[in-house]
Amino acid sequence: MKKLLSAAILTLCAQSAGAVDLFNGRDFSGWTLQTTPAAEVGDAFRVLPGGVIASAGAPSGFLATTENYRNYKLHVEWRWSGKPGNGGVLLHITPGTFDRVWPVSLQVQTKNGNAGDLLPMAAASFAEPLTSAPGAATRIKAHTAADSEKPVGEWNECDIVSRDGTVEVTVNGVPQNRVTQVSPASGRIGFQLEGTPYELRNVTLTPLD
Repeated sequence: MKKLLSAAILTLCAQSAGAVDLFNGRDFSGWTLQTTPAAEVGDAFRVLPGGVIASAGAPSGFLATTENYRNYKLHVEWRWSGKPGNGGVLLHITPGTFDRVWPVSLQVQTKNGNAGDLLPMAAASFAEPLTSAPGAATRIKAHTAADSEKPVGEWNECDIVSRDGTVEVTVNGVPQNRVTQVSPASGRIGFQLEGTPYELRNVTLTPLD
């Protein structure tokens, strides 16, 4: 029994090795804000007790890491702190597009009722066909399984694996989307402000290289 427990502990340690918290729990070092109209980070996000990050949802824009990432597993937990609405995780934000509210990136949708949808924003692309109507203003590849978002107020878990242009998305343990030949395949990671307050916690990234 002791040998089995030791083996299990070693396995868990190996799985978590290399994981880093993208928020330090104190301030927003390592992050930058782009909004219209321009705002300070403290106007749009704040750190709550326990390392929870609260987003005001406004003004429109996004908070992004100052570092670029490629080939990783990203774990994000989010919940609606009031009335549910719209939000998203941005992958592979292109640094040269930080002059706009919606940059070149792949959005993992956290919008209430649409968690797990994928949106190739601006010039971003992937190989799989879209499910939105041809010529629609918002291009979407909808999530493939039944809605797995938890009731409003409860914490949701999203796990994103990005490796060499393939991105897989799981919401609360349910595989919801997968795309290949993603372009760009690397870049910054961010969180959108789309008019609705929400909270984040346990945002960790594990490099896969």
